[in-house]
Amino acid sequence: QVQLVESGGGLVQTGESLRLSCAASGTIFPINAMGWYRQAPGKQRELVAVITRSSSTNYADSVKGRFTISRDNAKNTAFLQMNSLTPEDTAVYYCNLQQGVFGTIRDYWGQGTQVTVSS
Repeated sequence: QVQLVESGGGLVQTGESLRLSCAASGTIFPINAMGWYRQAPGKQRELVAVITRSSSTNYADSVKGRFTISRDNAKNTAFLQMNSLTPEDTAVYYCNLQQGVFGTIRDYWGQGTQVTVSS
């Protein structure tokens, strides 16, 4: 089993920054990917950014150039640095860990952290 604990959300104004953290614990295999998703009210959950253990990254077009995902493999922790925030970034942000378990891809989710950007 894997547990993910997020932190760092909050209320900021347009143009400000926030840094989210996600600490993973439990049975974590060497090959995995960690990512951040978000869900705004009335919308589907969407990918924000993902990073593999070898630090390959992928971003949603809407956050490219503003958000940076990183990870500390020794601590099984992922980070999301969010700059130049806008009200459109307001959502609950969820941490995700994806890994293969005996030939099956499994997804694990954190409880979510609220990010609110005021105009």
